[in-house]
Amino acid sequence: MAQKNNRNNAGKIEQKTGLTKKQRGYIYTGIFIGLVVLLFIFNNTNSEPQQGPYPPNYVPADVQQKTVLAPDFMLPTTDGKTLKLSDLKGKVVIIDFWATWCPPCRKGIPDLVDLKKKFGKKGLEIVGVSVDQDTKDQVVPFMKEYGINYPIVYGNTNVYRAYGGIEAIPTTFIVDKTGKIVAGYQGLTSKSVYEAHINKLL
Repeated sequence: MAQKNNRNNAGKIEQKTGLTKKQRGYIYTGIFIGLVVLLFIFNNTNSEPQQGPYPPNYVPADVQQKTVLAPDFMLPTTDGKTLKLSDLKGKVVIIDFWATWCPPCRKGIPDLVDLKKKFGKKGLEIVGVSVDQDTKDQVVPFMKEYGINYPIVYGNTNVYRAYGGIEAIPTTFIVDKTGKIVAGYQGLTSKSVYEAHINKLL
């Protein structure tokens, strides 16, 4: 009797939908596969982390370098001298490309000032590479206002190209004591991320 009722119910469903049990099975299977594909695409889109903290050896694809060594440069400082990057070998160096008119740069500079205070005597140097052009005359007053305690140099096109084009600022590179780039970050980066590198490299 139960089997007869089941057959009757199945017949009613087929009449309502116009589909056989086998056809419905194909549809359900297709829906399931479609959901699996959508979940796969969702989980693998934008796999790059959008914000920190990052692992100590993380280098975003858009700032990776073809060479491991940090491109050397000799640039004028704000006090009329010159700074050569290779002269800083033996120290851990943070190279920060920034500008006075950049809000994320301004927000991150106090962290760099604190890092210099905390690790400067232990072998950390920070080099700020200003990309200011029309606002170049504002760099020194800006340094005084923010209490910048590390050297600032004026960048040029050759240096920007050497470091991958610098498509956005701030863009920051971590260089170890041997002059090798160990990580790079585009955008405002947490102080804890820098500290993780510094503690590992000093």
